[in-house]
Amino acid sequence: MSELNDEERMMLEQIGRFAKLELEPYAPSLDEGEETATRHLKSMSALGLMGLNISWDHGGIGLSGIALYEAVELIAGACGSTASMLTAHFLSTDSVEIGGSEEQRERILPLAASGDMLGAFALTEPHAGSNPVDMGTTAVKTERGYHISGTKCFISNAAYADFIIVYAKTAPELGARGISAFLIEPKEVSGIEFGLPERTMGLRGGHVFTVTLDCVVPLSSLMGTEGSGFRTALSVLDNGRIEVAAQATGVAAAALEAAIAYSKERKVGGHPVSDFQGIQWMLADCAVDLSAARALGKSAAGKRGTGKRYSTEAAMAKLFATEAAGRIADKALQIHGGNGYTRDYPLERYVRDLRILRIYEGSSEIQRGLIARSLLRDQ
Repeated sequence: MSELNDEERMMLEQIGRFAKLELEPYAPSLDEGEETATRHLKSMSALGLMGLNISWDHGGIGLSGIALYEAVELIAGACGSTASMLTAHFLSTDSVEIGGSEEQRERILPLAASGDMLGAFALTEPHAGSNPVDMGTTAVKTERGYHISGTKCFISNAAYADFIIVYAKTAPELGARGISAFLIEPKEVSGIEFGLPERTMGLRGGHVFTVTLDCVVPLSSLMGTEGSGFRTALSVLDNGRIEVAAQATGVAAAALEAAIAYSKERKVGGHPVSDFQGIQWMLADCAVDLSAARALGKSAAGKRGTGKRYSTEAAMAKLFATEAAGRIADKALQIHGGNGYTRDYPLERYVRDLRILRIYEGSSEIQRGLIARSLLRDQ
């Protein structure tokens, strides 16, 4: 596992201060109201956060995998909704960096890194969530361009995005080998409609939308070659799953910190509840879960950019971190007693924000399947 360099450590210190001072105070209002985490776009862009994952050559910060993990963790610990908005942007820019042409990279990535363009990643469909090969969205090549028609759902940032990476079938009869990726700028194309923000249980400031497409996009919108989209999506999701693990450990760390502080303040029979062995054991279990989740996450993150495959490691990191974070937040709420169940304390928000992490970018069941297939293939 590589060490952070001095520049990365300084960057993480800046992000930590920013998250504490600028993001954390607004997290409750993003959850309670209808405002979107994009309210932070200007200040995040000024700090370079929109380009943390983008290479230096294309105008980004180009953090190492481990530094990027720690950055996402810091942001998520302060505001899960903002981390969700940011990592969705990362999925879109990773798609361009991995699968786009050099022209697309040079045109889009510097603007995305500066925050002048916000991205969205449109893969999931109403009947093709866990298995993208079942997608119904098609892209038919015509003289005017590609006619794309279909529906995507639960797409973060979509209605606010300046570019959307849309995955569609150019050759439906070929299954996964017939899926292609397209870089679409919705403000330049007619025939794209967005639903209202979904009424979600958690991450309520990280708005997600249904996107309906019946549009013609230029031939130059195709990323890579026809049929290469599924490979791009798989590589992007490896990165995304590590970032979901970082979101999970970030929120879980905040929950554990809150539980420790509350256990020292709350008194029963004249003693802080932190004196009681039952509470101490709960805190100890939380600490072990958090340390193990971070170790798996950073181990996978350390392989990013090495050229080696890390699909199994990414699946393990996401699976363990998201489920461990759920256990941590639940114990932390229990330690708060009835207060934890009220909105006067952040624990119930942490529980709600964490729940989706076991579902999106591949559910826990999907991750178990990926891990098992890897084990069986390698024997």
